[in-house]
Amino acid sequence: MTAIVLRIPSFRSSLALLVFLAVSVAFGAAARAADAAAPTLAMLGFELLEDHPDATRHDAQQARLKMIEDEFRVQIGQRGLYTLVDNAPHQALIDHVRGRVEFLYRCPHCVDEIGAGMGTRYVAAGWVQKVSNLILNVNIEIREVATNRVALVKSVDMRGNNDESWIRAIRFLVRDMDEKRQANPRYGL
Repeated sequence: MTAIVLRIPSFRSSLALLVFLAVSVAFGAAARAADAAAPTLAMLGFELLEDHPDATRHDAQQARLKMIEDEFRVQIGQRGLYTLVDNAPHQALIDHVRGRVEFLYRCPHCVDEIGAGMGTRYVAAGWVQKVSNLILNVNIEIREVATNRVALVKSVDMRGNNDESWIRAIRFLVRDMDEKRQANPRYGL
C-alpha cells in the first residue's frame, strides 16, 4: 500500500510535466510561425543607368524595366521571401521623392523616406546598368527602414539586351536570394 501511495505523486508530477511540455511546444510553434511571417517590403522599381544612351531603344528598355519589376514581385511573392506592399496608395509620395533626384537608388535617405511613409519594414530600389547592348547587370538594394541599414545588395550580370536575358537575370537574382535565405534564415533581413 505504501508503494502505491508513493507512486501517485510521481505520476501526478509526470503528468503535470507532460502537460507543461505540451503547452510549451504549442505556444513555441505559434511564436515561431509568427516570427516566420515574411516581413513587409516596398519595391520601388528599377531604373536604367546607361553609359551610352540610345534613343532608339528607350521605349523597349523602359518596358523591360517594368517587366523585371513585375517578375521580381512575382518571384518574391511565390517564394515568400517578403510580403510586398502595394505601391498604388503611396504613388504620390513615390513620385514626389523620385522627382527630386536623378536616380532614386543613389539616394538612400530618399528610399528610406518612402519606406517610412509607406509603413513598411524594408524597401527595395533596383537598377540596371547598361554598359553596352551586350554587357548589362541588374542590381537590387534592400534597406531596413527603421535603422537606415542596408540589409542586402545583389548584382547579376547578363549578356544581351533582350527580354529573355533580362527575365533570366531577375529570376536568377531572386532564386539566389531564396537559396541563401534557406541556408541562413537572416539573409536579406
